[in-house]
Amino acid sequence: MLNQGELAHYREYGYVVPDFRLGERALDDIRDAHARLVAREPRFADYCPTLLAYDLGFLNHAREPALLDMVEQVLGPDFALWNSSFFAKPARVGSRTPWHQDGEYWPIRPIATCTVWMAIDDATPQNGCLRVIRGSHQARRLYRHRTNNAAGLSLNQELDPAEYDERDAVDIVLQAGQVSLHDVFLVHGSEPNRSARPRRGMTLRFMPTSSVFDRELAVRQVADKELGVGHAARTLFLMRGLDRSGRNDFRLRA
Repeated sequence: MLNQGELAHYREYGYVVPDFRLGERALDDIRDAHARLVAREPRFADYCPTLLAYDLGFLNHAREPALLDMVEQVLGPDFALWNSSFFAKPARVGSRTPWHQDGEYWPIRPIATCTVWMAIDDATPQNGCLRVIRGSHQARRLYRHRTNNAAGLSLNQELDPAEYDERDAVDIVLQAGQVSLHDVFLVHGSEPNRSARPRRGMTLRFMPTSSVFDRELAVRQVADKELGVGHAARTLFLMRGLDRSGRNDFRLRA
């Protein structure tokens, strides 16, 4: 569980690195599963936006009780997992993630998600660790973004440079097995991997069930934002509690 200091840090700054670490067996399982996925689907060697659409085995790691306990402290007792991604960043070729807010991409209304970022390798400034603008979530709104389809980017919605000051950025340095949690409105990004070491990271996206996963909005977002991947076909997995909105669709999708 998050202690009171960690929970206060999350509330104030929009992220936290808790006193928690995945075991070596879990890390090895994730690495092996990712290697099998890339062998089947080489296009995911750098970035896979929708892990569970290709291998439901990753769901086992989303059910880690300690992780769910921490998410419950942030979101409350009723929440669902709606997606999981893998940012692999191979040595010297990993792409850059532009500065953005997660809520710019996602068809969840009201906008609400806690992301668990799991370090499968050590994440450092040299190999492209996550960077955040502390406290940028506090306004609880989306800032101006623009579409950037340049090569070498893992995502195409980039925050307008006038909306943030990169001098305020903080590196989230993690050892393999550590995790961070961050808020849906937090401004964040990461640099390319210029090192000789990979920087694999797996994300788990949890939403409170008081919000609605709007599949019609997901379809519109693909056209409006020129997204390469839409979320209309995501399967929602109820992790704890009830669907408080009464409007979420939990049918299993291929």
